[in-house]
Amino acid sequence: MTISERIFDLLKKRGMSQKEFSERTGIAQSSISDWKRKRTNPVSEKILIICEVLEVTPYELLAGTDGVGGRSNPSDVLLIDKNSEFGTALMEFLALDAGLKGRILGYLKALSDLQRKDA
Repeated sequence: MTISERIFDLLKKRGMSQKEFSERTGIAQSSISDWKRKRTNPVSEKILIICEVLEVTPYELLAGTDGVGGRSNPSDVLLIDKNSEFGTALMEFLALDAGLKGRILGYLKALSDLQRKDA
């Protein structure tokens, strides 16, 4: 399956129209139509925004798999919107000095250990 075929498959699964996809990605509707008609693929500069809108990883879009299994490597990439709750937390974390980052990572590990113990 080509990248563009995966995109149209994902659009169908998400019940998203080409028009809505165009508006959310900023990609011209004519370009999206070309992918379907001419069986072309999007330019590489658009892959990340496409993944964000379709809620898939670049690995899933490009390779057609989530990277889990015996024949492929898991993806080491996370795609996080800066304006989301996680994005805001990450930006705050990155602004801290090394000592405070270490303390926060220690707290997270302790909370994770506590959760495992309670489960």
